[in-house]
Amino acid sequence: MAERNATLGSTIQALLEEKKYSTIKDVLVTMEPADVAGILEEIGDVRIPKIFRLLPKEQAAETFAELDPELQELLIRGFSDAELHDIIEELYVDDAVDLVEEMPANVVKRILSQANPDTRKEINDLLRYPENSAGSIMTTEYVSLRPTMTVRDAINRIRSTGVDKETIYTCYVTENRKLLGQVSVKDMILCTDESTPVSQIMDEHVISVSTLTDQEEVAQMLSKYNFLALPVIDTDGHMVGIVTFDDAMDVMVEETTEDIEKMAAILPSDKTYLRSNAWDLFRHRIPWLALLMVSATFTGMIITGFEDALAAVVVLTAFIPMLMDTGGNSGSQASVSIIRALSLGELEFADLPKVVWKEIQTAVLCGCALALLCFGKIMLVDKLIMGADVNLLTAAVVCCTMAVTVLIAKIVGCTLPMGAQKLGLDPAVMASPFITTIVDALSLLVYFGIAKALLF
Repeated sequence: MAERNATLGSTIQALLEEKKYSTIKDVLVTMEPADVAGILEEIGDVRIPKIFRLLPKEQAAETFAELDPELQELLIRGFSDAELHDIIEELYVDDAVDLVEEMPANVVKRILSQANPDTRKEINDLLRYPENSAGSIMTTEYVSLRPTMTVRDAINRIRSTGVDKETIYTCYVTENRKLLGQVSVKDMILCTDESTPVSQIMDEHVISVSTLTDQEEVAQMLSKYNFLALPVIDTDGHMVGIVTFDDAMDVMVEETTEDIEKMAAILPSDKTYLRSNAWDLFRHRIPWLALLMVSATFTGMIITGFEDALAAVVVLTAFIPMLMDTGGNSGSQASVSIIRALSLGELEFADLPKVVWKEIQTAVLCGCALALLCFGKIMLVDKLIMGADVNLLTAAVVCCTMAVTVLIAKIVGCTLPMGAQKLGLDPAVMASPFITTIVDALSLLVYFGIAKALLF
């Protein structure tokens, strides 16, 4: 896709140089808004407003919603008031809210000044909901039907108002803003008697979410039930909007990206990698790197505390990296599995005993297998091939440490993320780097403890 956008971008730029605007328009109008946005981002210069003005009004608004905030700001600064007004009115309310949240204060002021009073009120209402809640990502543009409407009346209402709605496939039956049920367009079209009241064909068992429900939970519900949209109810029990599946996909991408960054010890960023400069990357990476570097002091202190043992049996030093790496990898495997299960709602804190027991069983199997492989590696590679001064007792110390380290790492790797979630923290913070640091220190303590018991 990136190659295709780059090729089309080069073609568009060549056409611009030749001032063949009608040809550019003919090419762009046949494309999806997301693809047009990709081409504009590939071009990425002051000629973007000129290309953007070639698009029909509806396609322009949809393309605008797909652009990165930096390009949106560039376009807004180049728009006349009339152009900005047209774009804002063509955007769905949730996309307009996203735009306002991303723009600087002076740009936001101009956006709101060009919006109609009703649109401005809806934007301000949605901005009051907590960040990352269902209320903050919902749209108020849905089809509402009355229970006394006939199927014929309902279809006519959809025809007259549906053009301004984000989705018309699922309609919601309300009375005094109270949600009574839902009905699909398919059900109404297949109804043979158009005089049938909507209340007779609607589904009264409607799954809904609160305006304060976490957006990640909303996305999981849409995925679980395969809904196109999910109604949102306020604290008074009134229906105030819907969250559509495309918004849920955006949330899942955002949350997954954030978790991956946290698991890699990087502070989350709203910018894409190519749009981040070296200073941006530095600011998001250095805090955790500095913390983890300082925390490594503990492993240094442990090694220093056992200098006499290392001096007596120097060969022990050669196996420290292997033991620490194996422990860190074992802990990371457990933590990633648990973090994924927590994010999908498969686990809760009450499952901790089951999780620990399962990880202990896994650790015993992995630890024994790795200990046997380690023994073979020490006796064949280190002793026979490399000529290291290793005896059976030293090999036993390393292998025992290997098994115990894997056990400890698995337990730490599964308990820390669950404990973090219980305390209201993001489990992803307890991923690879953090757990590795803890396991490194514990593996050294185990290593030198076993060595002192068996060798000295």
